[in-house]
Amino acid sequence: MPSFDIVSKVNQHEVTNAVDQANRELSSRFDFKGTNARLELAKNIITIIAPTDYQLKQVDEILCNKLAKRQVDLRTLKYKNIEINLSEARQELEVREGLNAEVAKKVVKIIKDANLKVQSSIQGEQVRVTGKKRDDLQEVIALLKDAKVEMPLQFENFRD
Repeated sequence: MPSFDIVSKVNQHEVTNAVDQANRELSSRFDFKGTNARLELAKNIITIIAPTDYQLKQVDEILCNKLAKRQVDLRTLKYKNIEINLSEARQELEVREGLNAEVAKKVVKIIKDANLKVQSSIQGEQVRVTGKKRDDLQEVIALLKDAKVEMPLQFENFRD
């Protein structure tokens, strides 16, 4: 029986490269000379540090541009609250991977509402879809590409 998996993955190497490029641009920009504005990456957490919240937003925009150029979907970023003290402002961004329970349930509901002859099941941080015909699975892929889901979806492990 043909099947495939629906997952949400991020290329960590591209995220690292984007953060490095953004830091390089910050060090060369005139409006950030002499400031301590920077980006720090620790596993799946990107920390933006800048003197003011206005500059924090500018650094965020630079980072988003670098991520977009490297084909990293910005929907994977989850913004935490901005922390402001006297000397700096900082904000953490979580780079999310895998389908959490609510997104997986939403994907399964979209598939069930389409009344296609396929079965879908949640398996950890992925959803497996099986069906008798390959065409039904391709319809599911087309349906999910058009659907509005808050996480980017990839389709892998297609088996006949």
